[in-house]
Amino acid sequence: MSEPTTVAPAPAPRAGWRQQIDMPVLMAFLCIVLLLLLGSLYSPNFLSPQYLLQQLKVGAFLGIIATGMMFVILIGQIDLSVPWTVAVGGMMASLCAAYGVAGEVFAIPFGILCGVALGLVNGLVVAYLRVPSMIITLAVNSVAQGLMIFMSGGFAPQDSASPAMRFLAAGTLIPYVPNAVLVWAATGLIAMFFLGRTTFGRAIYGIGNKEAAAYLSGVPTQRVIVGAFALCGGLAAFGGVLLAGYAGKASQGMGDTYLLPAIAAVVLGGTSILGGRGKYLGTIAGAILITLLQSILSVMQIAEFARQIIYGTLIVLMLLLYGRDKGMR
Repeated sequence: MSEPTTVAPAPAPRAGWRQQIDMPVLMAFLCIVLLLLLGSLYSPNFLSPQYLLQQLKVGAFLGIIATGMMFVILIGQIDLSVPWTVAVGGMMASLCAAYGVAGEVFAIPFGILCGVALGLVNGLVVAYLRVPSMIITLAVNSVAQGLMIFMSGGFAPQDSASPAMRFLAAGTLIPYVPNAVLVWAATGLIAMFFLGRTTFGRAIYGIGNKEAAAYLSGVPTQRVIVGAFALCGGLAAFGGVLLAGYAGKASQGMGDTYLLPAIAAVVLGGTSILGGRGKYLGTIAGAILITLLQSILSVMQIAEFARQIIYGTLIVLMLLLYGRDKGMR
């Protein structure tokens, strides 16, 4: 009797090239090209290397702040304390720099640590007391604002940025390449490593998809949430340190214009506002896109209130396009 022949299972079909492409990221880069072409109609210098490098330099500050925001959004939370966390980083670093040589040495880490402390408060309350992140971060933002106004007596801070802060934000280590761009590149590489190559990064995505499932699978969800908020606070403060170095000194409310753009940069890059999905490459594209959009709106002399309306509208549109499928999973 002949043995029965076995039929080998058919190989799984390969994903088509359309399925392999991250459409939100692709759309963000296509919008960048469109804005560049649109800007060239207003000014022939819009496509010059000098102007593009200047836009990358300006976008680096937003990109660093948006990096921290991405960690929090990926876990399905939000951080509304970013504006005054940015101000705390810049003001405290400048204050530290006023205390001689030792102060200048510790100015940058001190400013960052102040932001980390604010992020830890946010994370601990969200993770252990289960207070909604929107409420606690808004409260921390208000507390930080009050502390900074009290510290400065209600007047503009008189302390100047340290030489190291100025060098990182406005100097050039490589000819024609601003240091701020290099700092953003280094920050981005570290963020990509954390998100893609570490247990912490996998836990971030797991919590964003389903916190209860991540907890049952052994993920220390509370510590990961605290870590995400601490990173967001530290990077927001680092952005403030760089902004103070770029301007030469810190100022009250220096971070007020970065909250919506930071959220928009993350969401425009394809990160789900509901958490669990997103790539850092998209955040890079989103930060560049927002920076170019700001530049074009400035050239067109669009008022600040209209810019905020545009940012909010973009966030709503991206939520409608890429956020609804999260609720179906």
